[in-house]
Amino acid sequence: MEAQAFQEEKLLRSMVDFVKQYYLKHYNPLGLVDDTILEIQKSSDFPIQEFEDFYHDLAAVYRFRHGEVQLGFLFDGSSHFEKYCEEWELYFKQNILAFCANKFFIKAVLDISVFHKHDRVASLAGGRFKYFLTNYFDLKIYKYRGIMELAS
Repeated sequence: MEAQAFQEEKLLRSMVDFVKQYYLKHYNPLGLVDDTILEIQKSSDFPIQEFEDFYHDLAAVYRFRHGEVQLGFLFDGSSHFEKYCEEWELYFKQNILAFCANKFFIKAVLDISVFHKHDRVASLAGGRFKYFLTNYFDLKIYKYRGIMELAS
């Protein structure tokens, strides 16, 4: 959990950059520039706190699915903290790539980071992220009760 908290801001910023590049590459392959594309390219500042619940929920899914390997012997000289940071970053980036196949995920990220940074739409996107993660992983994530698998 400490490794995930340590990397939160860096990974969220890299996620937004990745999603923006993914959108530009896959939804504008000819590189045509209009007002929307220009806004995506120019935007760099966004309310990172709007992504925090999504990040914490994805971190909880990771711990839920991979929590059994928390202790182990390391023979390469690295610390457990370094190992967990590396594994978490890889997991996070792999999932973001997979999530980009869903246009609703891309839209939610762009709504928060580019188009609606300072209005209610950004705060509503958090609910869309929770819904997205619930459906993607077939898990229900409760803030106080933990994670429960959905019946298939």
